[in-house]
Amino acid sequence: MQELQYLTFLLSEELFGLGILYIKEIIEFESVTHVPMMPDYIPGVINLRGNVVPVIDLNARFYKKKTETNRKTCIIITEVKMENEIIDVGLLVDAVNEVVDITPESIEEPPSFGSKIRLDFIQGLGKLENKFVIILKVNQILELSELQAIQESSSNVM
Repeated sequence: MQELQYLTFLLSEELFGLGILYIKEIIEFESVTHVPMMPDYIPGVINLRGNVVPVIDLNARFYKKKTETNRKTCIIITEVKMENEIIDVGLLVDAVNEVVDITPESIEEPPSFGSKIRLDFIQGLGKLENKFVIILKVNQILELSELQAIQESSSNVM
């Protein structure tokens, strides 16, 4: 039986999961540098060891409300495929929980109705004891054109 590991995190009191193979690191939120003309869900960029990394506010992206930062607010650094290259992207979340094992048999298809989130962002619903984990497709969170705009704007910041 194959088990897959997911990092779980909170967004607007909902539990989300992201495959750990996509995660490079988790950093504590301090601040971002605002870049003009960015979509509302991109509050800015951070300097990660000399590299400009755009940060996506997942609350703004999914729920149309800005993340209220506190001491639990984190940025998950992940890699997103863009045509022939891979870029680092930071995901701003309310809090990071833990890494959990979810077997493929415990993952259900996303519901076709009633979701507040676009279904193309969701890989499935993982079952954990008495709760569900919304498992995200990291490469779907941003569209290709948005990634290119971010990369161009980020290179202008340097």
